[in-house]
Amino acid sequence: MYYDALKTFVTVVEEKNFTKAAQKLRISQPSVSLHIKNLEQEFQTVLLNRSPKQLTVTPTGDMLYHRSKQIIRLYEQAKQDIYEHHHLARGKLTIGASFTIGEYVLPQILAEFHQLYPHVDIEVVIDNTEAIASHVRLFHVDIGLIEGQTNDKELTVETFLEDELYIVAPLDHPFAKKKDVTIDQLQNETWITREEGSGTGEYLQHVLKSNGLKARTFVTFSSNQAIKEAVIHGMGLSVLSKYVLQRGSIGGELAVISVRGMDFKRKFSYVESPMTGGNKNKELLVELLREEGTREK
Repeated sequence: MYYDALKTFVTVVEEKNFTKAAQKLRISQPSVSLHIKNLEQEFQTVLLNRSPKQLTVTPTGDMLYHRSKQIIRLYEQAKQDIYEHHHLARGKLTIGASFTIGEYVLPQILAEFHQLYPHVDIEVVIDNTEAIASHVRLFHVDIGLIEGQTNDKELTVETFLEDELYIVAPLDHPFAKKKDVTIDQLQNETWITREEGSGTGEYLQHVLKSNGLKARTFVTFSSNQAIKEAVIHGMGLSVLSKYVLQRGSIGGELAVISVRGMDFKRKFSYVESPMTGGNKNKELLVELLREEGTREK
């Protein structure tokens, strides 16, 4: 098993120094050198270029560095899985969530999770859908919660909740006084949208393209709250989740535009890497996600 050697190699690359790596790992410098030598013999390649002034990583060394990070993560995950198997729900759960889910849906679910499993440490990373899928694939998080789908072939995707979106306008917009509008009347409007890689942003682009709508201009924000404020202040129209709107926005600060004969719906999904195997804390969270989906039906 080359786990110790791989861990040593990763530390050397990150510290850029054999002596500092040895000190961090609390092993001797000859042991560090032996680990690197064994890896180079195993892979029949030079991993590091050594000189009196600096240490650099070779192209094959860079390949092994990134794979080693994944291997170490899997090894540590296996240790945690076995620990959790024998010690109930403890340890840590790292969750990645897209903005709409992370800010408006997940907190309520995690409040219930924490009440049921108070000894689990929880960390939440919030980013757009594309970034969360990447975090899952690179093992930066245990599970990802995203809006819509991902094209990442290395991940499994399961739906847990249905979301409904609404077209919103400022209260003084002409559409705000109409009971409903036709889709064609939305031609050449200014649209407030999320950034590239956002599930909500991609959904808006889908609505526009599938209905042959052209925008006068786009204004882009990387925050749902900023979009709400921009619409309130008359910058244009937008599409927002019901979860973003449910706290006092409908009929108060924003007007919801009813489009004749159309509903705007999408799925919330959780994504996992098949390589991570079982994780008790993650499985417990998935149970709550499925229960939330059942309650919403």
